[in-house]
Amino acid sequence: MHFKDKNIKGKKYRYAVESIRLPDGRIKKIEKIFKNEDKNKIQNIFDEKRKEEFIKFSINNYKKNHIFSEEQIKKIEEMKYNYNKLLRKIPKSNYNDLWDRFAANFTYESNALEGNSLTLKDVSMIMFENVSIKGKDLREIYETRNSREVVKMIIKNKFKINHEDIIKIHKILVKDLEIDEGYKKFPNVIIGKRLKTTPPEKVDGEMTKLIKWYTENIMSIHPLEMASIFHGKFEQIHPFADGNGRVGRFLINVILTNNKYPPLIIRKSQRLSYLTALEKFDDKHKDNLERFILEKYKETYAKFFEIYVKYL
Repeated sequence: MHFKDKNIKGKKYRYAVESIRLPDGRIKKIEKIFKNEDKNKIQNIFDEKRKEEFIKFSINNYKKNHIFSEEQIKKIEEMKYNYNKLLRKIPKSNYNDLWDRFAANFTYESNALEGNSLTLKDVSMIMFENVSIKGKDLREIYETRNSREVVKMIIKNKFKINHEDIIKIHKILVKDLEIDEGYKKFPNVIIGKRLKTTPPEKVDGEMTKLIKWYTENIMSIHPLEMASIFHGKFEQIHPFADGNGRVGRFLINVILTNNKYPPLIIRKSQRLSYLTALEKFDDKHKDNLERFILEKYKETYAKFFEIYVKYL
């Protein structure tokens, strides 16, 4: 925020001015006449003006439907704005604690969805005390260690939605697990899944189409809706020999954090609802998956971020 003087009809006025960058890169100036108010009061007014501009941008630019309605987009954007304000203002020690807690919970829940038997306490000990858990499968321990590395990189926006980074996420995830890295070389069949996954020879082409669709539509489809649809399409392709569910859930958060939205967690207690939503997506009904991801976004925000926001 800075101040500038304006002459209007021969009278001199002082204005507080601030420039903000909108998601499409455009710069928007917001200003308010300054009447010797307390600067903190001015800053609070500007906070609200910034939030209003970002909400207006999203409502005007993203396609709306019965799930991502104008009302829902406004709620999502308010959460996004408060989340980014939190990241700017939270003390470093609290910042580190927040992300350690998120990383442990995300890793525990995501791996548990795939049958990993480690408890949340086990996961925390492996991550933060660098210990092995007696009697536990080394594969489960490696999965936990590797997942933490991916989460840390996602939080720092180290990945983009492209072939190289998607394969890199998989490579980090399967380190020491004796799983082939890169796109699959042999077909994989999911028991109980009606839709056949993409055959190996077509994976590169289908992933290219998915990445191109993402790039062309990220400024017109709301990023949370985009993350939902991308996840459904990715799981249909199933591009890797193993680890597709975990990589797919990582990619949801790559899309969200790269677009400055808070990440989300899908809990093992919601496994049935999650799998049902994916099955419905396979049947060309995307509503269930979109509603599910929207619900997880709100739930994760309330549990991990909102509790800090009220203290800012």
